[in-house]
Amino acid sequence: MMKGLKKFLLRREAGLFALILISTIIVGLIDPGFLSWTNWKDILVRASPTLIVACGVMLVVLSGEIDISTGSLMALLAAVLGILLSSDHFNWNTWGGVIVVLALSAALGGLTGLLVTIGKVPSIIVTLGWLTTYRGLTTFVMKGENIGNLPSELLQLTKFGWMGIPLSIWMAASVVILTWLILNHTSFGWQIRSTGSSSYSASMKGIASNRVKIIAFTLTGLMTGLATVVEVPRLPRIESGIGTGFELLVVTCVVVGGVSITGGKGKLRGVILAVLLMTMIRPMLTFLNLGESGEMWTKAIQGCFILSAVMLDQLAHKASETQ
Repeated sequence: MMKGLKKFLLRREAGLFALILISTIIVGLIDPGFLSWTNWKDILVRASPTLIVACGVMLVVLSGEIDISTGSLMALLAAVLGILLSSDHFNWNTWGGVIVVLALSAALGGLTGLLVTIGKVPSIIVTLGWLTTYRGLTTFVMKGENIGNLPSELLQLTKFGWMGIPLSIWMAASVVILTWLILNHTSFGWQIRSTGSSSYSASMKGIASNRVKIIAFTLTGLMTGLATVVEVPRLPRIESGIGTGFELLVVTCVVVGGVSITGGKGKLRGVILAVLLMTMIRPMLTFLNLGESGEMWTKAIQGCFILSAVMLDQLAHKASETQ
Protein backbone atom coordinates (compact mmCIF):
# COMPACT_ATOMS: atom_id res chain seq x y z
CA MET A 1 0.00 0.00 0.00
CA MET A 2 2.83 2.39 0.86
CA LYS A 3 4.48 1.69 -2.48
CA GLY A 4 1.21 2.52 -4.24
CA LEU A 5 0.95 5.79 -2.33
CA LYS A 6 4.52 6.72 -3.23
CA LYS A 7 3.88 5.97 -6.88
CA PHE A 8 0.73 8.13 -6.88
CA LEU A 9 2.50 11.02 -5.19
CA LEU A 10 5.36 10.82 -7.66
CA ARG A 11 2.97 10.79 -10.63
CA ARG A 12 0.42 13.41 -9.70
CA GLU A 13 -0.77 13.81 -13.28
CA ALA A 14 -2.78 10.58 -12.93
CA GLY A 15 -4.78 12.16 -10.13
CA LEU A 16 -5.27 15.36 -12.14
CA PHE A 17 -6.56 13.43 -15.13
CA ALA A 18 -8.97 11.48 -12.92
CA LEU A 19 -10.22 14.70 -11.32
CA ILE A 20 -10.81 16.31 -14.73
CA LEU A 21 -12.63 13.23 -16.00
CA ILE A 22 -14.84 12.86 -12.92
CA SER A 23 -15.68 16.59 -12.84
CA THR A 24 -16.56 16.56 -16.54
CA ILE A 25 -18.87 13.57 -16.15
CA ILE A 26 -20.66 15.00 -13.10
CA VAL A 27 -21.22 18.47 -14.59
CA GLY A 28 -22.10 16.91 -17.96
CA LEU A 29 -24.82 14.81 -16.32
CA ILE A 30 -26.25 17.91 -14.64
CA ASP A 31 -26.07 20.02 -17.82
CA PRO A 32 -25.19 18.23 -21.10
CA GLY A 33 -24.28 21.60 -22.61
CA PHE A 34 -20.99 21.41 -20.72
CA LEU A 35 -19.92 18.54 -22.99
CA SER A 36 -20.49 20.48 -26.23
CA TRP A 37 -17.57 21.28 -28.54
CA THR A 38 -18.49 24.98 -28.36
CA ASN A 39 -18.00 25.01 -24.59
CA TRP A 40 -14.76 23.02 -24.72
CA LYS A 41 -13.39 25.21 -27.48
CA ASP A 42 -14.07 28.23 -25.28
CA ILE A 43 -12.32 26.53 -22.34
CA LEU A 44 -9.27 25.78 -24.50
CA VAL A 45 -9.16 29.36 -25.82
CA ARG A 46 -9.30 30.68 -22.24
CA ALA A 47 -6.61 28.21 -21.18
CA SER A 48 -4.21 29.14 -24.00
CA PRO A 49 -2.56 32.27 -22.46
CA THR A 50 -2.22 30.51 -19.10
CA LEU A 51 -0.66 27.45 -20.69
CA ILE A 52 1.79 29.53 -22.74
CA VAL A 53 3.08 31.40 -19.68
CA ALA A 54 2.99 28.30 -17.47
CA CYS A 55 5.45 26.62 -19.85
CA GLY A 56 7.89 29.48 -19.23
CA VAL A 57 7.35 29.62 -15.48
CA MET A 58 7.84 25.85 -15.35
CA LEU A 59 11.35 26.33 -16.76
CA VAL A 60 12.09 28.95 -14.09
CA VAL A 61 10.78 26.76 -11.26
CA LEU A 62 12.71 23.75 -12.58
CA SER A 63 15.86 25.89 -12.34
CA GLY A 64 15.15 26.46 -8.65
CA GLU A 65 13.72 29.99 -8.97
CA ILE A 66 10.24 31.58 -9.10
CA ASP A 67 8.52 34.31 -11.11
CA ILE A 68 5.42 35.99 -9.67
CA SER A 69 5.43 39.02 -11.96
CA THR A 70 3.88 37.57 -15.13
CA GLY A 71 0.40 39.05 -14.59
CA SER A 72 1.74 42.57 -14.10
CA LEU A 73 4.11 42.14 -17.04
CA MET A 74 1.16 41.10 -19.21
CA ALA A 75 -0.68 44.28 -18.18
CA LEU A 76 2.29 46.47 -19.10
CA LEU A 77 2.81 44.70 -22.43
CA ALA A 78 -0.89 45.00 -23.25
CA ALA A 79 -0.74 48.72 -22.50
CA VAL A 80 2.34 49.16 -24.70
CA LEU A 81 0.72 47.16 -27.50
CA GLY A 82 -2.44 49.25 -27.23
CA ILE A 83 -0.57 52.56 -27.24
CA LEU A 84 1.46 51.54 -30.29
CA LEU A 85 -1.46 50.18 -32.33
CA SER A 86 -4.51 52.23 -31.31
CA SER A 87 -5.65 54.85 -33.81
CA ASP A 88 -6.08 57.16 -30.79
CA HIS A 89 -2.33 57.01 -30.17
CA PHE A 90 0.61 56.00 -32.41
CA ASN A 91 -1.41 53.94 -34.93
CA TRP A 92 1.52 51.65 -35.81
CA ASN A 93 1.43 48.70 -38.17
CA THR A 94 0.08 45.67 -36.29
CA TRP A 95 3.05 43.38 -36.84
CA GLY A 96 5.50 46.15 -35.98
CA GLY A 97 3.78 46.58 -32.62
CA VAL A 98 3.73 42.82 -32.00
CA ILE A 99 7.46 42.53 -32.70
CA VAL A 100 8.24 45.41 -30.31
CA VAL A 101 6.14 43.84 -27.55
CA LEU A 102 7.80 40.43 -27.97
CA ALA A 103 11.27 42.01 -27.96
CA LEU A 104 10.41 44.08 -24.86
CA SER A 105 9.02 41.05 -23.04
CA ALA A 106 12.16 39.00 -23.72
CA ALA A 107 14.40 41.90 -22.65
CA LEU A 108 12.53 42.38 -19.36
CA GLY A 109 12.67 38.64 -18.69
CA GLY A 110 16.41 38.67 -19.33
CA LEU A 111 16.82 41.65 -17.00
CA THR A 112 15.06 39.70 -14.26
CA GLY A 113 17.45 36.81 -14.84
CA LEU A 114 20.45 39.14 -14.56
CA LEU A 115 19.21 40.63 -11.28
CA VAL A 116 18.71 37.13 -9.84
CA THR A 117 22.03 35.67 -11.02
CA ILE A 118 24.54 38.52 -11.31
CA GLY A 119 22.80 40.74 -8.76
CA LYS A 120 22.36 37.82 -6.33
CA VAL A 121 18.88 39.01 -5.36
CA PRO A 122 16.39 36.20 -4.50
CA SER A 123 13.96 35.69 -7.38
CA ILE A 124 10.94 36.02 -5.10
CA ILE A 125 12.12 39.53 -4.12
CA VAL A 126 13.01 40.57 -7.68
CA THR A 127 9.74 39.44 -9.20
CA LEU A 128 7.71 40.82 -6.30
CA GLY A 129 9.37 44.17 -6.96
CA TRP A 130 8.63 43.88 -10.68
CA LEU A 131 5.01 43.00 -9.90
CA THR A 132 4.52 46.39 -8.26
CA THR A 133 6.73 48.29 -10.71
CA TYR A 134 4.98 46.93 -13.80
CA ARG A 135 1.58 47.84 -12.36
CA GLY A 136 2.78 51.38 -11.66
CA LEU A 137 4.20 51.72 -15.18
CA THR A 138 0.96 50.40 -16.65
CA THR A 139 -1.04 53.04 -14.78
CA PHE A 140 1.41 55.72 -15.96
CA VAL A 141 1.29 54.59 -19.59
CA MET A 142 -2.50 54.35 -19.68
CA LYS A 143 -3.04 57.50 -17.60
CA GLY A 144 -6.10 55.96 -15.99
CA GLU A 145 -7.93 55.49 -19.30
CA ASN A 146 -8.88 52.40 -21.26
CA ILE A 147 -7.34 51.88 -24.70
CA GLY A 148 -9.74 51.24 -27.56
CA ASN A 149 -9.86 51.59 -31.35
CA LEU A 150 -7.40 48.76 -31.90
CA PRO A 151 -6.71 47.85 -35.54
CA SER A 152 -9.08 45.37 -37.15
CA GLU A 153 -6.08 43.31 -38.25
CA LEU A 154 -5.28 42.59 -34.58
CA LEU A 155 -8.89 41.92 -33.62
CA GLN A 156 -9.28 39.51 -36.54
CA LEU A 157 -6.71 37.21 -34.93
CA THR A 158 -9.50 35.72 -32.80
CA LYS A 159 -11.29 34.58 -35.97
CA PHE A 160 -8.27 32.96 -37.60
CA GLY A 161 -7.85 29.24 -37.25
CA TRP A 162 -7.35 25.93 -38.96
CA MET A 163 -9.57 22.85 -38.99
CA GLY A 164 -12.08 24.76 -36.87
CA ILE A 165 -9.54 25.33 -34.11
CA PRO A 166 -8.73 28.97 -33.16
CA LEU A 167 -5.24 30.38 -33.64
CA SER A 168 -4.71 30.84 -29.88
CA ILE A 169 -5.05 27.08 -29.33
CA TRP A 170 -2.55 26.35 -32.11
CA MET A 171 -0.17 28.89 -30.54
CA ALA A 172 -0.45 27.22 -27.14
CA ALA A 173 0.07 23.79 -28.71
CA SER A 174 3.19 25.06 -30.50
CA VAL A 175 4.64 26.42 -27.25
CA VAL A 176 3.91 23.12 -25.48
CA ILE A 177 5.68 21.14 -28.22
CA LEU A 178 8.65 23.52 -28.13
CA THR A 179 8.88 23.26 -24.33
CA TRP A 180 8.67 19.47 -24.50
CA LEU A 181 11.47 19.38 -27.06
CA ILE A 182 13.61 21.69 -24.91
CA LEU A 183 13.12 19.60 -21.78
CA ASN A 184 13.46 16.17 -23.34
CA HIS A 185 15.63 16.49 -26.42
CA THR A 186 18.19 19.24 -25.75
CA SER A 187 21.15 19.60 -23.45
CA PHE A 188 19.51 22.71 -22.01
CA GLY A 189 16.68 20.57 -20.63
CA TRP A 190 19.20 18.43 -18.75
CA GLN A 191 21.08 21.53 -17.61
CA ILE A 192 17.98 23.23 -16.23
CA ARG A 193 16.96 20.17 -14.22
CA SER A 194 20.51 19.72 -12.93
CA THR A 195 20.68 23.39 -11.92
CA GLY A 196 17.40 23.13 -10.02
CA SER A 197 18.41 19.92 -8.28
CA SER A 198 21.74 21.35 -7.07
CA SER A 199 23.58 24.39 -8.37
CA TYR A 200 26.78 23.08 -6.79
CA SER A 201 26.50 19.68 -8.46
CA ALA A 202 25.62 21.41 -11.74
CA SER A 203 28.76 23.53 -11.56
CA MET A 204 30.81 20.38 -10.93
CA LYS A 205 29.36 19.01 -14.18
CA GLY A 206 30.49 22.12 -16.03
CA ILE A 207 27.02 23.68 -16.25
CA ALA A 208 26.86 27.48 -16.21
CA SER A 209 23.91 27.80 -13.83
CA ASN A 210 23.65 31.57 -14.19
CA ARG A 211 23.36 31.31 -17.97
CA VAL A 212 20.70 28.61 -17.62
CA LYS A 213 18.61 30.76 -15.29
CA ILE A 214 18.94 33.87 -17.45
CA ILE A 215 17.71 31.92 -20.46
CA ALA A 216 14.81 30.49 -18.42
CA PHE A 217 13.70 33.97 -17.29
CA THR A 218 14.12 35.34 -20.83
CA LEU A 219 11.94 32.58 -22.26
CA THR A 220 9.33 33.24 -19.57
CA GLY A 221 9.27 36.92 -20.52
CA LEU A 222 8.96 36.04 -24.20
CA MET A 223 6.14 33.61 -23.54
CA THR A 224 4.34 36.25 -21.48
CA GLY A 225 4.61 38.57 -24.47
CA LEU A 226 3.21 35.88 -26.76
CA ALA A 227 0.35 35.21 -24.31
CA THR A 228 -0.41 38.96 -24.33
CA VAL A 229 -0.63 39.00 -28.12
CA VAL A 230 -3.00 36.01 -27.92
CA GLU A 231 -5.15 37.52 -25.15
CA VAL A 232 -5.54 41.17 -26.22
CA PRO A 233 -7.55 40.50 -29.44
CA ARG A 234 -10.23 38.83 -27.29
CA LEU A 235 -10.83 42.05 -25.36
CA PRO A 236 -13.15 44.87 -26.47
CA ARG A 237 -10.65 47.32 -24.98
CA ILE A 238 -7.45 47.22 -22.93
CA GLU A 239 -7.98 48.02 -19.25
CA SER A 240 -5.32 48.61 -16.62
CA GLY A 241 -6.63 45.67 -14.58
CA ILE A 242 -5.76 43.09 -17.22
CA GLY A 243 -3.69 40.24 -15.81
CA THR A 244 -4.68 40.85 -12.18
CA GLY A 245 -4.18 37.58 -10.31
CA PHE A 246 -2.78 35.92 -13.42
CA GLU A 247 0.62 35.28 -11.83
CA LEU A 248 -1.03 33.38 -8.96
CA LEU A 249 -3.02 31.27 -11.43
CA VAL A 250 0.11 30.41 -13.42
CA VAL A 251 2.18 29.48 -10.36
CA THR A 252 -0.76 27.44 -9.07
CA CYS A 253 -0.91 25.49 -12.33
CA VAL A 254 2.84 24.82 -12.26
CA VAL A 255 2.85 23.64 -8.64
CA VAL A 256 -0.42 21.71 -8.87
CA GLY A 257 0.96 20.12 -12.04
CA GLY A 258 3.67 18.47 -9.98
CA VAL A 259 6.69 20.70 -10.61
CA SER A 260 8.70 20.65 -7.39
CA ILE A 261 8.87 24.05 -5.71
CA THR A 262 12.45 23.21 -4.75
CA GLY A 263 13.39 22.78 -8.43
CA GLY A 264 14.73 20.00 -10.61
CA LYS A 265 11.63 17.80 -10.88
CA GLY A 266 8.40 18.04 -12.82
CA LYS A 267 6.67 16.89 -15.98
CA LEU A 268 5.07 19.06 -18.65
CA ARG A 269 1.99 16.86 -18.96
CA GLY A 270 1.17 17.55 -15.31
CA VAL A 271 1.28 21.31 -15.96
CA ILE A 272 -0.97 20.92 -19.03
CA LEU A 273 -3.54 18.99 -17.00
CA ALA A 274 -3.36 21.51 -14.15
CA VAL A 275 -3.98 24.42 -16.54
CA LEU A 276 -6.98 22.62 -18.01
CA LEU A 277 -8.36 21.83 -14.54
CA MET A 278 -7.92 25.40 -13.30
CA THR A 279 -9.53 26.83 -16.42
CA MET A 280 -12.48 24.43 -16.11
CA ILE A 281 -13.40 25.60 -12.62
CA ARG A 282 -15.22 28.81 -13.59
CA PRO A 283 -17.21 27.28 -16.50
CA MET A 284 -18.17 24.32 -14.29
CA LEU A 285 -19.52 26.66 -11.63
CA THR A 286 -21.40 28.59 -14.31
CA PHE A 287 -23.08 25.41 -15.58
CA LEU A 288 -23.93 24.58 -11.96
CA ASN A 289 -25.85 27.91 -11.81
CA LEU A 290 -23.93 29.40 -8.89
CA GLY A 291 -24.34 32.90 -10.32
CA GLU A 292 -22.16 35.72 -9.00
CA SER A 293 -20.86 33.59 -6.14
CA GLY A 294 -19.08 31.46 -8.74
CA GLU A 295 -16.17 33.89 -8.94
CA MET A 296 -15.62 33.73 -5.19
CA TRP A 297 -15.77 29.95 -5.25
CA THR A 298 -13.26 29.91 -8.13
CA LYS A 299 -10.64 31.77 -6.06
CA ALA A 300 -11.32 29.61 -3.01
CA ILE A 301 -10.98 26.38 -4.98
CA GLN A 302 -7.77 27.57 -6.65
CA GLY A 303 -6.36 28.46 -3.22
CA CYS A 304 -7.21 25.00 -1.88
CA PHE A 305 -5.55 23.41 -4.90
CA ILE A 306 -2.25 25.23 -4.39
CA LEU A 307 -2.16 24.45 -0.66
CA SER A 308 -2.89 20.80 -1.40
CA ALA A 309 -0.22 20.76 -4.09
CA VAL A 310 2.43 22.14 -1.75
CA MET A 311 1.59 19.50 0.86
CA LEU A 312 1.65 16.77 -1.78
CA ASP A 313 4.98 18.10 -2.99
CA GLN A 314 6.43 17.69 0.49
CA LEU A 315 4.97 14.19 0.83
CA ALA A 316 6.37 13.25 -2.58
CA HIS A 317 9.78 14.55 -1.55
CA LYS A 318 9.73 12.41 1.59
CA ALA A 319 8.47 9.42 -0.38
CA SER A 320 11.32 9.72 -2.89
CA GLU A 321 13.86 9.90 -0.04
CA THR A 322 12.67 6.59 1.38
CA GLN A 323 12.95 4.74 -1.94
